[in-house]
Amino acid sequence: MNTSHFEYLPHPADARFIAHGTTLEDTFEQAAQAMFGVIIQNATLEPERQVDIELESEGLENLLYDYLSELLYLFEVEEIVFGQFKVDSVEQTNSGYVLKGSASGESIDTECHNFETEVKAVTYHQLKVEKESEGYSAHVIVDT
Repeated sequence: MNTSHFEYLPHPADARFIAHGTTLEDTFEQAAQAMFGVIIQNATLEPERQVDIELESEGLENLLYDYLSELLYLFEVEEIVFGQFKVDSVEQTNSGYVLKGSASGESIDTECHNFETEVKAVTYHQLKVEKESEGYSAHVIVDT
């Protein structure tokens, strides 16, 4: 059974979501989908541009923060709106965790893309990654 999905939760000022996945990789992919769902809703994006991502962080929460922040940075600086996310591996090392993966999407075109909400930053507020009975969950709040 595939339990990978995300859900948006109410928040008075920002955007809050929980991503669920059968593996850490699935969970991180769902978190990225949720964050870009805040930015651009219901968009069908072609994988015209792909970016490889490799990050190392001390803990899982730091890794998730760094992953989402890197995607947001690439969106803002490289002007890529992502629609597909592939996390190939999240592995524990002696110094923390390493993530390897990629993201793909299209170059930003304001005439084609209808941006819903500006995500200014990923926050550490209530950020957590948890092991559950059927996989993992990630709780995230992004500053809008």
